[in-house]
Amino acid sequence: MSTSTTDLPTPAASGGRPAASSGSARRTPPANAWRRGRERLTAGGFMAPAVLLVTVFLLVPFVWTIYRSFFSDSRTSGFSWFGNYTRFVSDPALSRSIVNTAMWVVGTVLLPLVLGLAIACMTNATRWSRLARLCVVLPYALSGSAVAVVWNFMLTTDGAVNQVLTTLGLGSLAHGWLLTWPGNTLVMILANAWQATGVAVILFLVGLQSIPPETLEAGALDGAGSWQQFRHIVLPQLRPISIIVIGMSLVNGLKSFDLIWVLTQGGPGRATETLAVSMYNETFLELRPGAGAAIAVVLTVIVLAASWLYLRRQLDVKGE
Repeated sequence: MSTSTTDLPTPAASGGRPAASSGSARRTPPANAWRRGRERLTAGGFMAPAVLLVTVFLLVPFVWTIYRSFFSDSRTSGFSWFGNYTRFVSDPALSRSIVNTAMWVVGTVLLPLVLGLAIACMTNATRWSRLARLCVVLPYALSGSAVAVVWNFMLTTDGAVNQVLTTLGLGSLAHGWLLTWPGNTLVMILANAWQATGVAVILFLVGLQSIPPETLEAGALDGAGSWQQFRHIVLPQLRPISIIVIGMSLVNGLKSFDLIWVLTQGGPGRATETLAVSMYNETFLELRPGAGAAIAVVLTVIVLAASWLYLRRQLDVKGE
């Protein structure tokens, strides 16, 4: 008897696949996988120079600074553990430096934020807004050393401020503005705010001009006054700009150096030093590189911790 070929099960009927097609699919690599790998290699090639530069000029010096901070200042002595870090407690100059740094942080954050927002709101829709903005923004174009020279001309014992006070019959108020602590630190913070407020004004003006006027009109129709509109409509929409202003001011306050150095060089004595000035003074003038390295490490930790806490809080609030 002969069996018909139609009675035999076919691969399709038995649920299988043709052997030739499955084998060729396994042997042929997907084209998108090759394309994805080539894109990663290309991106890595473009990123490699930047990563190399950051490693050579930032990470390696920072690691060496941490290593150097655990050694004493003498070339012949060895590992000193945390001896350089205990100077923050035992050395009155470094303790005062921490206090001055805290004052600088508070002053350089609050003053540009408040003054910049106030000036931006007052000059946003006034007739003389362009001239007023120019007068406020112009100091920001100057370097810190140039600002220090201007304020040194004003604040010395025979400077412009004391001469004006004497001319107005207020000679009893004239004194050495840069000679006594904490007044000298406060006037330097004011000088820094005079320069730093310009960029805050620019940023806040951008934020104010990006607010849709329909929201203010809707608030006015609902009976909201000027203060209520500012508090409940303007301020919430300026929150992203405020984050940028506070972040920039925080970093600038912690690393302030040129203005202090030109005005007082950290004096009289070492009364007006901040951590940045103390780092320079200990390393290059007192010839204590171990102590200078320890100050640099502490300053870096403070900057990173403050930035991380601030950004984490802002991101958490934004996420809510």
